[in-house]
Amino acid sequence: LMPEHDPTTDSIMVATGTGIAPYRGFIRRLFVEDTPAGNAYKGQAWLFLGVANSDALLYDDEWQAALKDYPENFRLDYALSREQENKKGGKMYIQDKVEEYADEVFAKLDAGAHIYFCGLKGMMPGIQDMLKGVAESKGLVYDEWLKGLKKNKQWH
Repeated sequence: LMPEHDPTTDSIMVATGTGIAPYRGFIRRLFVEDTPAGNAYKGQAWLFLGVANSDALLYDDEWQAALKDYPENFRLDYALSREQENKKGGKMYIQDKVEEYADEVFAKLDAGAHIYFCGLKGMMPGIQDMLKGVAESKGLVYDEWLKGLKKNKQWH
């Protein structure tokens, strides 16, 4: 999961529900276990997790510990669809939460960050629609931008 050739590379992880499981291993490898990858890591691992409500947050204690111990290298944002509202007053889905930080996400990707998606297959159309809208608002041709991320092996 980690682009080990450059330990300064930022990682943006987007998960829904139990799609969080692979990221748990990734975060543990970077911030809990004594691993060469974790010892070398100087980038930022940014986790977006979407669930229905705060009762459904998996491994929150681990995420909070990583935030406390590695505030410069770990970032966390939740999308709680039954507890939060998006900017349009609707339910807060994962794509809405990522969109709140679209400028930062796009800047990180432009600087070489990798973005990973794991979870419900149904999340991808919403995420891709949101990314397309943001890309177009920035004057980018979405298909070309996405093709570049894939060519650079930044899209997972």
